[in-house]
Amino acid sequence: MPETIKSGLELRDVQVRLGGRELLAVDLTIAPGEIVTLMGPSGSGKSSLLGHICGTLPDAFEVTGQVVLDGKNLDGLAPQDRHVGILFQDDLLFPHLSVGGNLAFALPSHIKGRTDRRARVEAALVSAGMDGFYDRDPATLSGGQRARVALMRVLLSEPCALLLDEPFSKLDSGLRSQIRAFVFDLCRKNSLPTLMVTHDPEDGVAAGGRVVELDG
Repeated sequence: MPETIKSGLELRDVQVRLGGRELLAVDLTIAPGEIVTLMGPSGSGKSSLLGHICGTLPDAFEVTGQVVLDGKNLDGLAPQDRHVGILFQDDLLFPHLSVGGNLAFALPSHIKGRTDRRARVEAALVSAGMDGFYDRDPATLSGGQRARVALMRVLLSEPCALLLDEPFSKLDSGLRSQIRAFVFDLCRKNSLPTLMVTHDPEDGVAAGGRVVELDG
């Protein structure tokens, strides 16, 4: 099977409305490995746009335009068929699973066998600087460790694009710059077209890419 050509994430004249009122209109192409920051006040439709890209936006919203990822139209596809990862401000780790169990949960079904699946998870932990954390309870982790596990869980699902929904807003200022650098570095290394929504101008500066500002 020929390998999919990575052309990035395209938002082709996407308009989101609610109750007849336009929340936002975006026409944007994000190349593989590029990080684009979308800024705007609460209520400007940023998170609604991410929900539409993921396929989780409620039916009450009306959307026109196309979302295209690596040449494939995502509109109408189920969320699990879109290959879009999303990272939220809350890490959403499962408290009843170990760190390793949380990561293994995200592995695609084509990775077979307990040994291979464990090896993938262990390699992810090493790359996150958390070697030996497989059996740890998530409750024992620091905020920075939890943030890294949350990102590695998204990456293990093998997404073709990444969405960041205010992922650094709950981290203290000292930790924020460290986790930002970790996330952005992995986005580029994995050639993921990345769209970040944020209220914090420093996030956009740290990302080092284009910043699109929305009106309220």
